[in-house]
Parts: sequence; C-alpha cells; structure tokens
Amino acid sequence: MPPHLHPIKVERFDVPAQTNTDPKGNVRPVEVYRVEPWGLYMARPADHHEFGYVESWILPSRHLRVTIFHYRPGHERDMDRYVDVGEYWRDGDVWHSRDHYLDLLVRTGRGTAVEDVDELFAAVAAGLLDTDEAELAVLRAFEAVDGIAAHGHDVDAWLASVGLPISWR
Repeated sequence: MPPHLHPIKVERFDVPAQTNTDPKGNVRPVEVYRVEPWGLYMARPADHHEFGYVESWILPSRHLRVTIFHYRPGHERDMDRYVDVGEYWRDGDVWHSRDHYLDLLVRTGRGTAVEDVDELFAAVAAGLLDTDEAELAVLRAFEAVDGIAAHGHDVDAWLASVGLPISWR
C-alpha cells in the first residue's frame, strides 16, 4: 500500500451506548444522538489537536456524511461543511460507515471542492475498493456537488430540498 494511502475508514455509532467508535478503534463518548427516519445526528467532544468538537449527520439514502468541525483557535479552515462519500447503514440501534475516500469541502455561498480523488484511485489500484464501488463514489460525489451548487453552495439547503432537513446544535 502506498505510504499516503490509508485503509478504508470504518466507524460505528452505538446509539443506546452513546458511543462512536472511530476508524482507529477508539471508543468516544457521544453527547447527543438524534435519530430521524432518514438519518442520524451525532455531536461529541473531540480530543484532536485541531478541533475540539464534531457534529455529523449520517445520511444513508445519499451515501453521505455531513460534518461540522469546531476548530480550535489558530486551526480554523476555510470551509463550513465537510462531506464524506461512502456507505452508511443502520443495524437496529447501531449505525455504521465505510468511507469511500472522496470528500467535499463546502464553503457556503462560495464553492464546493472535491478532494482526495488521488486516494480513491490509489485505493482501487491497491484493491481496497473495486471499480464498481469507485464509480458509484464518483457518481454520488458529483450528484452531491450538483445539488449543493444548485442551492448556492449550501449543503443544508440542498438537503432540505430533497427531504433531509438537517439542523445543528
């Protein structure tokens, strides 16, 4: 595996236990879970050096996870929403994610950028994703970009227009 390529990131969101198991296997306490028929909202503290709090919406029907990172002073980024493309599903009260490498960086009202295309190609070359999964990831990413752009580069407005009204803390 090339040095910059990481294994597919998988996470577990255990609603009754109020925990989130991150891609490295660390179990994190969750302050808020909110289950909707179309998705799962999670808010929790983070012990990351760049951000101290994270909020996410898991949206299985769109194959997306939309996140707001609350950056620490000096680590702010020029983006409002971070969108992961992948597979997201629910098994009873436990939700799961399997990242497909592509990310969207949304600068509300200004633009949306697709990131990590090189990682997607490297993952296919390394056999971590097959070509069908990669093709679906690209199609899903660009469907999201089209929807977000059509709503003034506002991911929240786009999602509301397709029946997924998300809200944040």
